[in-house]
Amino acid sequence: MLDRIKASLPSLAPAEQRVARLVLLDPRTFASLPVTELADRAHVSKPTVVRFCRSMGYDGLSDFKLKLAGTVSEGVPFIHRSVDVDDKTGDVLVKVIDNTVAAFLKYRNDASSHAIEKAVDALVATYRNRGRIEFYGAGNSGIVAQDAQHKFFRLGINAIAYSDGHMQVMSASLLGPGDCVVIISNSGRTRDLMDAADIARKHGATVIVITTSGSPLAQSGHIHLSADHPEGYDRYSPMTSRLMHLMVIDIVATCLALRIGGTKLQPLLKEMKNNLKSKRYA
Repeated sequence: MLDRIKASLPSLAPAEQRVARLVLLDPRTFASLPVTELADRAHVSKPTVVRFCRSMGYDGLSDFKLKLAGTVSEGVPFIHRSVDVDDKTGDVLVKVIDNTVAAFLKYRNDASSHAIEKAVDALVATYRNRGRIEFYGAGNSGIVAQDAQHKFFRLGINAIAYSDGHMQVMSASLLGPGDCVVIISNSGRTRDLMDAADIARKHGATVIVITTSGSPLAQSGHIHLSADHPEGYDRYSPMTSRLMHLMVIDIVATCLALRIGGTKLQPLLKEMKNNLKSKRYA
């Protein structure tokens, strides 16, 4: 991305060249500053900053900064280095955190808002028609399924989470049209989860899958929320995929809250927090 900006310098207007040089001088800082300060530092107007971003092929400043942040993070020294026996604690800390942040930024750049919107539509329809909402996962994904159930419960939505393969298959057999199941898996190859997805589909339930692209499970769902993360100890913490799945659930739950909550949800959440606080510290 930075090479492309540098190559485009001669074709840019003088004012846009000043913005481009500001990017090249310190891309990390550029990605973090508001438009007013960027314009001041480049000695241009705010529309010029936006015009530069669009001339580089982006929708605007927000889109440009989003992609720039991902580029910068992918370029930090530790991203493509493995943890080795000579690493001190500080080295491990930086490598694990930087690799995890880079994975999240990549997801942010690649995620399909259209797929998330379809998933939210399906969950809203199930909620309003009083259908069943269930979450399935195994291992780390089973913990994510439990977390999803808790988040939905706080929204006043009854949901069930299963991490046992036999329970998943049995419960999927009881689903029907108007019901919705969210199946979470990093590999997308867990046999029980794939069987549960096939059974739920056969019975007419809507199947949403959060898993890696191209996996068998990704092909089994009506709606696929891709969470592509190659799990490996050489580059990533083994918890990164779980954190990514939790993040996807957070996005879906927040969108769902905005759709169904209206003015009633905020007071309800506030009362829950106050009741918990009073119980915890009494």
